[in-house]
This record gives sequence, C-alpha cells and structure tokens, in this order.
Amino acid sequence: MSEPIRLPGDVLGVPKLVLRYPTDPASIDALLPPGLERRGEPVVSIGIYCAPVHGEPELGVSTKVPAAHDGEEGGYTLGIGIDQESAIFISRETNGQPKFPCAIRYHRLGDHVHASCTHQGTTFLSFDGRLGAVVEGGDVERTETEWWIKYSRAVGGAEGAYDLPPRLVRVATTAQLVCTVPVDGELTLRPSRWDPYTELLPIRGEVVAELVSTRVTGRTIEVAGPLDPEAFWPFADTIGGSRWPGLRGAPRVD
Repeated sequence: MSEPIRLPGDVLGVPKLVLRYPTDPASIDALLPPGLERRGEPVVSIGIYCAPVHGEPELGVSTKVPAAHDGEEGGYTLGIGIDQESAIFISRETNGQPKFPCAIRYHRLGDHVHASCTHQGTTFLSFDGRLGAVVEGGDVERTETEWWIKYSRAVGGAEGAYDLPPRLVRVATTAQLVCTVPVDGELTLRPSRWDPYTELLPIRGEVVAELVSTRVTGRTIEVAGPLDPEAFWPFADTIGGSRWPGLRGAPRVD
C-alpha cells in the first residue's frame, strides 16, 4: 500500500512549539509526589502542539518538570490542556493522563509564531516570536520518558481511602529528530487560580523557544510500579484534571 498523499497544510507533521525556562529547584520539589525526585537542571518545559487525535486536529499545551523514578530520568507531566473533550476523560480514566479542557491558539505565518492558552476565562500563557535558521536533525532515534499517575479516591471521599491506589505510569516515546528552528520571542505567564505557573513555577532566567519537528517511531504506556498510598494522599487532590495541587496539596494560589 502506498503512503497517503500529504499536501501542504496537513495537520500531521505540524512542529511543536517548545518553551523552556529555569525555575527554583524547591518549586519543582514541592510538586513531585513521593516516588519521584528532581533530577538534572530545574527547567520547566512547555510544549504547544497541533496533532491529529480521533480523526481531527487537537490543539494542546503540555507542561513537564524533570523527575526520576528508581534512577530512570524523565519528565513529570503536570497537565495537558486540550481543545477537544472527546480525548479528556478517557485519557485520564485509562492511563492517568492529566488532561483538562483548554482553549488554544497556535499558528505560524511566515516567520511569525503565535501561541496563547486560555483556561477558565484567563489567558494564562501567551507567546509571540520570530523564526531563526533551520537546524537539520540526524538519523539517531531518541527515547523520552514521561511520568503520569493513575489512581482513584474512594467513593464517598473517606480520608486516605482509595478505590484504586496510586500507581506510576511510564510513557516511553521513541522518535527521530527531523529539524529544529530557534524562535526569538517573548513568553508571558499570567496569574491564574487554575494554572498557577507564576506562583508555583516562576520564571527565574532566560526563556528558550524553538519549533521541533520529529518523526515518532514508537510509543509504550505501562505501569512502572505502585506509589506509597499514604504518602501520596496530600497529592491526590488536584485542580481539575491536571496535577496542579488542590487545597489539600502543596501551596497554591488563592
């Protein structure tokens, strides 16, 4: 069977806008539940993407911080805001993927790149920038590890009780880097009760932005192991479908 024809403008292959910035190490430590520990530089990674899901384009914003489990390094996903409801609840129920509804604008026109993310009436993130020169990728495949958590608190809300105790989910994605394009621009994060970047992951240095094109060659999702249910309990209460801490968890914006 021949490859499908891909005309210009095809949703498949839209590069991801990746924004990285340093934050306080203690800020990351406060957000990591027992079983995960900070590893490497305290850099927040935000990816804004457009990809086909359920036969239509999904616009999303994913936020990760560096974390390791049993010595294996990866990124702990705090939240994935998306603009289509069909993929939110089934993703959380099946794999613990922390998705929540979010209105997202993301486009490139010529050398200009724009992105903005709005949740519960607040545009908590916006970015505008200009493209630099393309940097070609190589033939080497890389595997990136991402951590999700699946659990269910007990019906009726009994203190410390679960219907499904917490377990860590390991997501391994293998991909070949096609190219990157540096973007010279400005990231703005605004105070928000629902997306408390400015309070819990403040910017503490230079923001680096780039468009990243990859060719995904494989993906596995599996249980990495159980987490201590008693130690995890303060982290079980979260904001919406994200992993931002709720009222019982680590400090959050009022």
